[in-house]
Amino acid sequence: MGFMDKVKAQAGQVAKQGQEKLGEVQAKRHGDALLKDLGAWHHAVATGRDNGHGPAQIARITAELQAHEAEHGPLEVGAPPVQPDAPAPPEPPAPPAGEAPVPPAPPVPPEPPAPPLSEPPAPPAPGGPA
Repeated sequence: MGFMDKVKAQAGQVAKQGQEKLGEVQAKRHGDALLKDLGAWHHAVATGRDNGHGPAQIARITAELQAHEAEHGPLEVGAPPVQPDAPAPPEPPAPPAGEAPVPPAPPVPPEPPAPPLSEPPAPPAPGGPA
């Protein structure tokens, strides 16, 4: 097998892996969207803002979720949203043994708004010097 044949084979394998990962990400996003819609309809029913359509929509979305899980496996409820190519946040250092963890610092308050710009000078009076 020549060098170019090896490069082509490796490129094909990388492309296949990329397509598989893309399919996984798209399936995860679709599942997340279904869960979001389901939650929105439950909220609409609970607050009386569903105009009578809530139960039918909840049944429809539940059926879609079941079909989605049958094809892609169980959804991870409570998992963080998928963000491809985003680095994982660093783990906070563990406190030394026997010490209580230190709570995080409070958020920094926003800066006050900038003072308004001074008003532009008034135009000269009519009949005044030019």
